[in-house]
Amino acid sequence: MSYFERALVAVVVIGAVSGLVGSLVVLRKRVFFAQALTHGTFPGAVAAAALGVAVPIGAAVASVVLVGVMLLVSRVRSQGAQVAAGIVLTGGFALGALLQALLPDLPIRAESFLIGSILTVTEADLLVSGGVLVVVVAAFAAFGKELLFSTFDPQGYRSAGYRGWPMETLALALVAAAVVSSLPAVGAILAIALIAAPAAAARLLMPTVGWIVLVAPLIGAASGVAGLVISREFGLAAGPAIALVACGFFLLALAAHGVRRVHPRSLHVPVETAEEAIAR
Repeated sequence: MSYFERALVAVVVIGAVSGLVGSLVVLRKRVFFAQALTHGTFPGAVAAAALGVAVPIGAAVASVVLVGVMLLVSRVRSQGAQVAAGIVLTGGFALGALLQALLPDLPIRAESFLIGSILTVTEADLLVSGGVLVVVVAAFAAFGKELLFSTFDPQGYRSAGYRGWPMETLALALVAAAVVSSLPAVGAILAIALIAAPAAAARLLMPTVGWIVLVAPLIGAASGVAGLVISREFGLAAGPAIALVACGFFLLALAAHGVRRVHPRSLHVPVETAEEAIAR
């Protein structure tokens, strides 16, 4: 398999994972958390490169630590999830920059951590991304209804006798897995675009949660492929190209949504209620 073929497979898998988990991020309003996590994994990636370990492993270890920190901070009274995410975003990224300055002889360029280097993905990276895709799909298949119930009606979910923290922890873990898998494609800075934009576009276009979950991975994969092809044809960096294409899909969806609002009768699509989404 050539380097471009590996990159093509990688962007399809990573785009699908990012879109699928991104639908959960958008519906649960955890975009800022996801952004904090993408930046916070930077020091783990730098440390892994310095130790000669695969970058996704270092990012995965860092994401586990960061999720734990955010859960602890968010449980403190007078604090919350937004405060925890803000601390992790700034602190994690600052620590990564400090490690980079202290370790100038890293075998991998710092730019690859920040904006991705999809053309240099290895077979091991493909295995990691494929494994993450399998885990994410299995989690949605096994706990999809619980995730939606806790998303749309957290108080009702707890009143029904369920504990809120298992689904919250699962959602955070899935976001962390998506972040780790997206680093080779778009890096720590641009990963949020591939996670949030396809899901946000799907939410604007699709009438039901089920369709959002199905279409968001397709938009994510299409963003990856289109961005990779554009980068090859015009000699551009692949990470920024992929992120810009994902944002372009969102802008197109936003325009289509605006047209539908101007002409509601001709383009009316029934919107699924929260109760219907949970029942599905």
